[in-house]
Amino acid sequence: MKILLPVDGSSVSLDAVRFAIRMTQGGLESSMVLANVQEPATLYELMVAHDPQVIEEVSAAAGAHTLLAAEALLQAANIAYESEVASGDPAHTLIDILERFGCDLVVMGASGMSSLRSAFLGSVSNEVLHAANVPVMIVKAAQTPDVDAADVDETP
Repeated sequence: MKILLPVDGSSVSLDAVRFAIRMTQGGLESSMVLANVQEPATLYELMVAHDPQVIEEVSAAAGAHTLLAAEALLQAANIAYESEVASGDPAHTLIDILERFGCDLVVMGASGMSSLRSAFLGSVSNEVLHAANVPVMIVKAAQTPDVDAADVDETP
């Protein structure tokens, strides 16, 4: 099974990589495709840089740097992987990568933004969930327990 792992540098995207590693260590025969999608350059960036090639190189380097932590996790687990850095709309580009690499599953992190904000903005994980023709597993950010100030003992 080939698993697409979108990585954006957030801790929850690395949690998704760790989850995929645990599935593999639990007996699932798989290889991974790490993907990072860089936003396209803005008009301002194009005007300031004067050279689209420079922006493309910087974007590719930033994407490769973002994948380093995920690559280290997969190497430590001795799991085969491929990497892809692309530029464009994140959700649509991830679907393109999914199809080009022939992935069977997507495991990705979700930032856990509120449902109201998600409804207005649309999250990448939500868009991929609805557009992918393969199963999509969304790993949510870990919830930190609320601590009531009355429960905290401030004495040394």
